[in-house]
Amino acid sequence: MLPLLRLAGARAASDLPTAERLLADEFGLTPEERATMLPSGQQTALRNRTGWASFYLMKAGLLIKPKRGYFEITERGGSVLESPPPSIDKAFLASFPEFREFITGAATEPTGHVESALGSSAQDHATPDEALQGAYQQLRGELASQVLERLLQVSPEFFEQLVVELLVVMGYGGSRRDAGERIGKSGDGGIDGIIKEDRLGLDVIYIQAKRWQGTVGRPEIQKFVGALHGQRARKGVFMTTSAFSSEARDYVSHIDVKVVLLDGIQIANLMIDHGVGVTPVATYVVKRLDSDYFDEA
Repeated sequence: MLPLLRLAGARAASDLPTAERLLADEFGLTPEERATMLPSGQQTALRNRTGWASFYLMKAGLLIKPKRGYFEITERGGSVLESPPPSIDKAFLASFPEFREFITGAATEPTGHVESALGSSAQDHATPDEALQGAYQQLRGELASQVLERLLQVSPEFFEQLVVELLVVMGYGGSRRDAGERIGKSGDGGIDGIIKEDRLGLDVIYIQAKRWQGTVGRPEIQKFVGALHGQRARKGVFMTTSAFSSEARDYVSHIDVKVVLLDGIQIANLMIDHGVGVTPVATYVVKRLDSDYFDEA
């Protein structure tokens, strides 16, 4: 926030795109860092942080918004730059009653309630979007670990049926009954099941489902590919609760047969995405301002 206020004070930037570019230059960000997206994939982290920085400075009365998409420094902002702090964070902004009112709903002197609302102010530089999405990713990661732990405890038969159900929910195989009847009945030791690629059955996908804990290496994948050749098949999915060696993944990238490798974490995340073995607890809808609604003709 301090670098942005300095840009405004020097009249070097009065809009977010310009500020974003100049801040990236000041921080020496690489092209990859400038393009880094939030977990939602809808906005760059740089654009998000620049926008929230200007928003907080406006709430503290250090910037004003003369028109949509633009900002200017205020007299208060100029006073701050005359004797600038080492950095500007939410704890510093809490010295201004407007910002305290924004945070807590009451323009009182800083209290424990204000500090609680600010969180770990000096240490926490995440924007609300980053904090929300970070919390979601943490909860999702913990859930994926729990799902994988349960997958390691189920029987091999249950895991095979779960794999079929997951693929059906993802849009393969038509009905679960039709797909489930095929599991474990191919008669080939290297294939655990067959599922339709689409609801019409225009092509089939051969499945290998292994509830293992050890790393799956290249020999196991070669055995599966050999079974596919025996069926004159060109598509297969090898799914395991463990992980694949780098040699195994490199092998499937250099063969003509299309083989997809899904490890335990990938399976757990697919189960979360498609609601298999998990149930919703709460739903939060995040909304944004509809600027077009307020445009007067």
